[in-house]
Amino acid sequence: MSMITATSWVPRGFAAPFPTRYVFDEEEYERISKLAKLELNDAKGDLEQARQDEGRSNGTPVSGANADAGAEDEDEQVWVLKLTPLRMAVDDDDLKEYDLEHYDDDPDGNPEIAEDGEAGTMSMFGNVKSLAYHASNVEDPYITLADNEDPDEEEREELQIMPSDNLVLAARVEDEVAHLEVYVYEDEADNLYVHHDIMLPAIPLAVEWLDMPVGKDAASKRADGKGNFVAIGTMDPDIEIWDLDTIDCMYPNAVLGQASDAAPSDPTTAKRKKKRKSKKINDHYHIDAVLSLAANRAHTHLLASASADTTIKLWDLNSCSCAKSYTHHTDKVCSLAWHPTESTVLLSGSYDRTVAAADMRAPDAKAPRWGVESDVEQVRWDPFDQHVIYVSTESGCLHAFDARNAPASPGQSKPIWTLQAHEKALSSFSLNPAVPGFIATGSMDKSVKLWNVSPSSGGPSMVVSRDLGLGKIFSVNFAPDDEVAFRLAVGGSKGAIQVWDTSTNKAIREAFAGRIAPEKLSVEKEERIVAVEQDESESSSDGEEDGNEGDVKEGADGWESMEE
Repeated sequence: MSMITATSWVPRGFAAPFPTRYVFDEEEYERISKLAKLELNDAKGDLEQARQDEGRSNGTPVSGANADAGAEDEDEQVWVLKLTPLRMAVDDDDLKEYDLEHYDDDPDGNPEIAEDGEAGTMSMFGNVKSLAYHASNVEDPYITLADNEDPDEEEREELQIMPSDNLVLAARVEDEVAHLEVYVYEDEADNLYVHHDIMLPAIPLAVEWLDMPVGKDAASKRADGKGNFVAIGTMDPDIEIWDLDTIDCMYPNAVLGQASDAAPSDPTTAKRKKKRKSKKINDHYHIDAVLSLAANRAHTHLLASASADTTIKLWDLNSCSCAKSYTHHTDKVCSLAWHPTESTVLLSGSYDRTVAAADMRAPDAKAPRWGVESDVEQVRWDPFDQHVIYVSTESGCLHAFDARNAPASPGQSKPIWTLQAHEKALSSFSLNPAVPGFIATGSMDKSVKLWNVSPSSGGPSMVVSRDLGLGKIFSVNFAPDDEVAFRLAVGGSKGAIQVWDTSTNKAIREAFAGRIAPEKLSVEKEERIVAVEQDESESSSDGEEDGNEGDVKEGADGWESMEE
């Protein structure tokens, strides 16, 4: 199984030119060891509670006093191997074959250094005559590094991120292993490659870039005061925040949730009670999967999260604590979007088939609500018209509502227009930040479509449709910078990501000619799609065969995908 579940762009200029490597010193080792011990204690408590629950269900009470000691030791060893791989215990029997006690002895059994301090038959440098010596590294066949080359400098150049580069963040699941891949997109060079990745504890569902330093000593890392962090929501209820300018980190900079008392700064100073994680909805943390994240660009210390526990949480990133909890919906909340100008208004969509636009300053006020025909997939504000709301649904529809005309009840909602954009769930859509009325949609029917929804065009009309060979589409996102605003990042169920320069499509240039500056349009004759080369042995997650999954033809409204 391999899939891209979510994507996000990092604007130009925020990534550090030379990311630093994670320093694993003795102090950090002790910190991580203590954090792992806390997690181990929690895991042991959960295991003991599970045994007691199982015993009660079987009619045989089980307690820690009469539990099998050998089984507990075995379980503890398993958790140690899972949580602290750097502290693996090696059995003495496994070491005997290496005879490390006589490691310094010569082949004849004579010790290198006698107990009285006198040298034996073999000294520390006794074999120096057998060593080959070369006047320069060029002559040595075993050394490929030239005399004038610095390995640290070479590695530094490989990690360098140019000011003209964008980062593309892709949440990926492969063979039950979850991680965040950080791609570098070089637009002029048509290059896309993985810079580094971050291991995750569970399947990622939401990725949100943060321009604010978060966590211990984060603010002191950048002289310009900028931040380059990412918040990740997963199947677990906790939200992890990672520093994108540090490579090979072992733990996140901060954790928002029930575990946040141990992770943001020093886990050893936190007072954690030995109790199972609460499953009761509360005002302090989520208790179920985090489905959506939204950073407030006007108030950078605020992060909103939506969860399957039906609540919306507003987090203060300065203290890594929950500032407020909201219950605008009765089912899973799956999508969030802040208003582009009214920075305190948050749009939310839910599986209860409603959309709410609530002012976070008035948590008890009744929020305007709109109803749709099926479960909500995603919600967005129009960046050029602050009164227009877009909503995609599981039935493949795209709705446009006027925020000024809230209905008396969700069942009486009247959209500006409704478009049956796809045959299956419209899982993701994105509004172009540079061109009014330019929308990209991605669906479970494996197609990506580009639309002109400007009122001057006479209503929504499809301009281009493509099957990019990525399987079911889970995420489409336009780049945030004006220079690359036509670049569309697409990820799907086949575990690959592509960046499509939509301005290279003739139909797009013709449809938006009057709304695009000529210098922003590409004049290339062939469409430009940049992707990372995939291993031919990689298999798709949905069991589909590789190859051309659909023919493409040009019709009256542009390009149209025809399923085989």
